[in-house]
Amino acid sequence: MAPSSSVVAKIKVQLKLAISRLRMVQQKDTAIAKQQRRAMAQLLEQGKEESARIRVENIIRSDITSELLEILELYCELLLARIGLLEAKDCDPGLEEAVKSIIYAAPRTDIKELQQARQLLVEKYGKDFALAAIDNSDGKVAERVLKKLRVEPPPPELVTAYLREIAKTYGVDWPKGENKEGVDEDDDDDEPSDGHVIRSLEAPLNTEELSKVTPPRDLGPRSPVSIAPPSPSTDNISPRVRLPGPPELKPTAKMSALKKQNSSAESKGAATSGDPGGKKDVVGGKIPDVDELAKRFAQLKR
Repeated sequence: MAPSSSVVAKIKVQLKLAISRLRMVQQKDTAIAKQQRRAMAQLLEQGKEESARIRVENIIRSDITSELLEILELYCELLLARIGLLEAKDCDPGLEEAVKSIIYAAPRTDIKELQQARQLLVEKYGKDFALAAIDNSDGKVAERVLKKLRVEPPPPELVTAYLREIAKTYGVDWPKGENKEGVDEDDDDDEPSDGHVIRSLEAPLNTEELSKVTPPRDLGPRSPVSIAPPSPSTDNISPRVRLPGPPELKPTAKMSALKKQNSSAESKGAATSGDPGGKKDVVGGKIPDVDELAKRFAQLKR
């Protein structure tokens, strides 16, 4: 018999391979199930209900198998997380359900990596432990694993529920006229309306009252683009949102020097002019008022 440490190391490797393989098979089954559901929707749309009821059982069985693989994947992850407990001679009570469920369910799957992990677990804990798990004599195998492995036709209620959900997903009117709203569909059985319209409890608003109401601020067209400001960080305590637009032109040294020269020349010209306020009307400047024109004519007469 191989030493316990070497067997545990092999179990660890096989558990990792089994987990990756289980995930891959689940993804593949999910993709196939989507195609099958689309085919069921087409059959319902064509009115082939009996054919759809028979074929939908394959989808139900595929979903049950995917759920079983997901449960076994969780058990493999549990054993991998508690791999240190497998070093003991006897099975730990916290791992007994996972180990026996894998030993019981692995031969009923097509996952070779899981079957190899099962063989290593049988080698680790012995023949008597394996027989107890296979026969489930002590009832340690998980009940949900036993339920998923039962081979029995699905109940008609489940088949109808599957077809109804598929029709709802793909927008198929099945059963015919079910989605149409009836006259008394919203009536309560305890308090039927008898076809009478219930009077509103609140009186309608008049036109004058509506005109006095302040419209909400968010009334009107909104921009299709909404930008949220970035959250503060140590690098940028007060972040700002910068929208794309024309670049801001900063004045160069020559432009600022030229601007200073122009401002100094204007100030000198204002000082040398006769206007006490320093203002001088030039062509293209400010149009003089009537009072200013009268004053100028009076000065010219003098």
